[in-house]
Amino acid sequence: MKTTGLSYNSRKALTVHIGEQAGTEIANLIQRMATEIDELRRTKVSVTRIVPNQNRSFADEPA
Repeated sequence: MKTTGLSYNSRKALTVHIGEQAGTEIANLIQRMATEIDELRRTKVSVTRIVPNQNRSFADEPA
């Protein structure tokens, strides 16, 4: 399993430059978002359209 999120150095830079509480909050948010993105990628399924696109005109449809 690969590690997602920020490195120690990135987390430290955030806390130094914008403060301990805000830096930690942002780093935790990024960690949660990265975890969710990984989960979405892992469970992604292909979708096949079964209804024609409503924006296309009938002239575009094959006869």
